[in-house]
Amino acid sequence: MKYVIIGGVAAGMSAAMEISRTDGSAKITVLERGEDYSYGQCGLPYVINGQVPSTEDVIARTVQTFRERYGIDARVHTKVTKIDIENQQVIGIHLDSKQDFTLKYDRLLIATGSDPILPEWPGINLEGIHTLKTLKDTNGLVDDITEEVKHVTIVGAGYIGLEMAEIFRSIGKKVTLIQRGDQLAKIFDQDMSKLIEEKAVYNQVDVKLEEEVTGFSGEKRVKSVITNKGTYATDLVLVSAGVNPNTEFLKDTGIQMNREGAILVNAYMETSISNVYAAGDCATHYHIIKQLDDYIPLGTTSNKQGRIAGANMAGNPITFKGIVGTSIIKFFDLALGRTGITETEAKRLNIHYKIETREDTDHAGYYPGVETLHTKLIFHQKTGQLLGGQIIGKKGVDKRIDVLATALYNRMTIQQLQDLDLAYAPPYNSVWDPLQKISRKT
Repeated sequence: MKYVIIGGVAAGMSAAMEISRTDGSAKITVLERGEDYSYGQCGLPYVINGQVPSTEDVIARTVQTFRERYGIDARVHTKVTKIDIENQQVIGIHLDSKQDFTLKYDRLLIATGSDPILPEWPGINLEGIHTLKTLKDTNGLVDDITEEVKHVTIVGAGYIGLEMAEIFRSIGKKVTLIQRGDQLAKIFDQDMSKLIEEKAVYNQVDVKLEEEVTGFSGEKRVKSVITNKGTYATDLVLVSAGVNPNTEFLKDTGIQMNREGAILVNAYMETSISNVYAAGDCATHYHIIKQLDDYIPLGTTSNKQGRIAGANMAGNPITFKGIVGTSIIKFFDLALGRTGITETEAKRLNIHYKIETREDTDHAGYYPGVETLHTKLIFHQKTGQLLGGQIIGKKGVDKRIDVLATALYNRMTIQQLQDLDLAYAPPYNSVWDPLQKISRKT
């Protein structure tokens, strides 16, 4: 059986390893347009300020490891330009030699991930304007942050934008954060986002809300950012305006995609075309609470979908159960956690909901070092089924968000939180966990 995988990072290599384990006679070819395999993109911001010493530290397995230890034909600098569905062939170009190639497959996985959104702003190609997605991006940014760079401007306040605002401040740079919308971190509701904005301002991040970038100026290197409200001098720009699925090359294949260009897949990671699978940031992700195909590109989901795709391709049928939209961000001394749907999303989906909010302590109030947790729960007005939660605080956010994620996955009600047998000791919790206290208000 000839397996071809397009994309050699999270989903692609999770699939390759699962195929290798499941089918001992598999012939696996992986086509990667870059030069690096199987690395942790989420760790890249921490390379910038040296918390992670080098981009080499985020590599899980090298190209040589896949080739020599696992017998995978792992290729680099290989760009796929077309898929011939009728003849089950992948067509592309070797970026180094500029030679075309055609490769036959029995089963194909598309794991091409996503690309940073880079609008065609005037001046976008000036030196000093960066994105942060790959090891090459990271090394380029590290090299460009010299002593002469005093002021950094970040465009976009999502995951990367917020993390990088903290990173740049930690190395002594002045930071301006420009956000097109009226709040930071739109994955949170606006009342919770205010806490994030307050933390940014406290740490001397110059926040510009409801401003839209229109271009950049400079002769060879960027010197200023131009918005619909003004012009701001800068020494370096990081564009973090979101991502798009890397699926442009599939437009004439008949493979079904959603409005964002993400490939529609079923629970087995199958596309609308026989013998073609998709997984990760280029595919849709079934949302358990919304009960529809969504697009929330995260590394955890990519690895799960990749493993499931590989198992199914190799003849071991298992299904992807879906996501509940769980994530957590470190932002200065705060942890920003969320799962499920927000109040904003509940309104958009016409769900009849209620909310409860509470400020509480992360552990017993009499034990030293107590910190405040800000918690917001969304639940169904009639049934009480949990729909989502947002928690912001300095300590204890991660474990509560994971409790909520588990409760959402199992479609629990807010009242059932009271029945959970959660760990307690004064340094770690109160007798009643904050989630149980908030559930008693309903």
